[in-house]
Amino acid sequence: MAMVDISGKPEVFREATATGTIKLKPETIRLINEGKIAKGDPLQTAKIAGILAAKKTSTLIPLCHPLPLTNVKVETKVLDESTVKVTSTVKAKAQTGVEMEALTATAVSLLTIWDMVKQYEKNAEGQYPFTVIEDIRVAKKIKEVNPSERKHRKAQG
Repeated sequence: MAMVDISGKPEVFREATATGTIKLKPETIRLINEGKIAKGDPLQTAKIAGILAAKKTSTLIPLCHPLPLTNVKVETKVLDESTVKVTSTVKAKAQTGVEMEALTATAVSLLTIWDMVKQYEKNAEGQYPFTVIEDIRVAKKIKEVNPSERKHRKAQG
């Protein structure tokens, strides 16, 4: 077992976006929307947790390289009466990609939401029959060998 040797790879701009959702009871979503969660705002707390997690990815996942992240953005959004979506975008100028950092940010953000609302999600037996974290995946990945690609893409879109 060993880390992948990236010594010979050039540093280039890299970006990855990961998404995921958490299913909650409609009553819990209502409490979130009304700002009535006892621990505080789970959506804002999840953003902070995701940013911190992205920065700690190499200490959490054994063979990940520590990367000089240049930006981490975590967005949280109530999609409907039972779903919250998290989208994490991570950027770096590095020798390897930032997909694991984006996935880690999303996963920890979703876990943070769960932790902050768990008292409302438990049934009479203390179980979580409605709470589900789903569909954590890499939604987009960018690797730019030529820095002018980013300027061109921004101009187009």
